[in-house]
Formats: sequence, structure tokens, C-alpha cells
Amino acid sequence: MPRPVWSGAISFGLVTIPIKVTTATEDHSIRFHQYHLEDMGRIRTRKICEAEDREVSNDEIGKGYEVSKDTIVAVSDDELREIPLPTAKAIEIVAFVPYESIDPIRIGDGYYLEADGQVANKPYALLCKALERNAKAAIAKFAWHGRERLGLLRTVEGAIALHAMKWPDEVRSPESLAPRKVDIDDDEVEHALALIDSMTREEPIADADWATDRYTAALEDVIHAKADGKKPPKPETEEEPAGEVVDLMAALEQSVQRAKQSRSDGGDADVHELKPKKKAAKEAPAKKTTASKKSASTKKTASKKSRSA
Repeated sequence: MPRPVWSGAISFGLVTIPIKVTTATEDHSIRFHQYHLEDMGRIRTRKICEAEDREVSNDEIGKGYEVSKDTIVAVSDDELREIPLPTAKAIEIVAFVPYESIDPIRIGDGYYLEADGQVANKPYALLCKALERNAKAAIAKFAWHGRERLGLLRTVEGAIALHAMKWPDEVRSPESLAPRKVDIDDDEVEHALALIDSMTREEPIADADWATDRYTAALEDVIHAKADGKKPPKPETEEEPAGEVVDLMAALEQSVQRAKQSRSDGGDADVHELKPKKKAAKEAPAKKTTASKKSASTKKTASKKSRSA
């Protein structure tokens, strides 16, 4: 497990449970740095004071807030630490709400909470059992990185997890993005349901062969090839026919057949029965496209690492 990012306690009524917090996820993205292309020298960012036009050290830098164009208020770390905030050292459970009342768009990063010391083991296990048997979500408040946040507590394989949440006023309304009134008939809905059924999978995402990061794997192959002075490999994916969607029903029918075909090796899908169509739709002719060949730079670098911190 990674090193704890925070330590404090869970406040559950009058019960206090000392805990340590670790991140529940990790990022496997390949990160690039900026280099001078002529000599591959690393590009650095320097901190320059606009008033004195010189580089300054971290010891000379502090926090400030721009009240107006000519007024800056300096705020020290000591002043921030002295803010009277009950949740500065505790994850305080404030309410229990139905899970269906929580919009998933409000849920952010996930963390694991670990009991800190033997004294915390029993109350931690008690809260974990209570959360497992309770059908509602535990909502908590906590203060990290200079602000108070909202969180969701739940159990994951016998441990307590914390999900950061957005405050209600931080979520934009999608009302203006919704399409204007569109006429949808029952046949179109039935075809859409059939497509959903044909794409339904029973295996969990963690075990699914389709839940893989193909882009990162392909990017690693490109980096390794160029580091070895070779040409980057060509993509192995089969070119899919591109067709003009002139009939929504025909496109849905074709999508159902393709989804069933992709699952043929693992057995037939339970497909939603379609009602007879009133009028046959013409299938759009598929158009073949030719992939264009692209040349890649083969400038060799001294490092053969595919990932950089």
C-alpha cells in the first residue's frame, strides 16, 4: 500500500476512530516532459517575480489573495492552520441518505481509511459492520488542502472507503444541454433496448478483457521501438467499415448484429425480443476507407524508459 496522505480520526457521534488515509487509485498514464528538439535539453520552468524581474526561491514565496487589482492580501500557513474548523483533524459523519439520492457526477477521488493502532480496531470494525448492514450512504465532512470537503463513506471488502464529493453549488446543471423535444416511437426504443441487451456483460469490469487501456499499451510499444532505433509498430486493429447513418432503425439493427457477433466466442447473448417493424428500413452501404501511412520521427534518445515520473 502507498504511504498515508493524511491521518486523523472518524467522528461517528461520540465515537472517535483514529485512522490513516491512503489513496485508493493510481495513475498509469505515460507522462511526457518538454525538451529542446535541437539538442534534447530539458525545458525548465522558473519562478520569476514580476515586480523585480528576477528569479525567486521557494523561501521567498507565500500565499496571497487578490481582493482588487491593486490590493493583495497575504495569508500565512500559520493563519490557515489556526482557522477554527472542527473537521481539520476528523472525518465527521453528519448524515445518512439514500444511495439513489446521490448523483454519481458529484463523486470524485477515492481513498481507503485504515485503523490507526490496536485501540482503533474494534470501533473501526463496528462502524464497518454498521455500514454493511445499513442501506443508506454515510455522508461526512473533512478538511484537506485548505478547504472543507464533502465525502461519502462505504465499505469495500471489509475496509472503509471515502469518496470525495462536490458541494451542491459546484455541479453545473445540464438543463441547457438536453436536446429539444424529439419524437421517438416505440419501435426505436425496442431496438435500442435490444442493443443494450446484446452488449450486456455478466463479468465484473476488473476481469473483463474489454476493460483494457489499449492506448497506453500502444504508446509504450512506440516508445520502446523508438528507443531501440526501430520504426514504431503499425496498429494491429482491424479497420472497421464506415457508413453513413441514414436510418436510425437500420443503424440499431446493424449494431445489434455486430454486438452479437463480437460475443459469439463466449456464447449467445440474451437479446431483447423486437416487435415486428411496420416498414422495412434500407441498410446503409458500407464505405471502405484506406488508412494513410504516416512517417514517424526516429530520433533516438539516451533513455529507454517508457514512463517518466
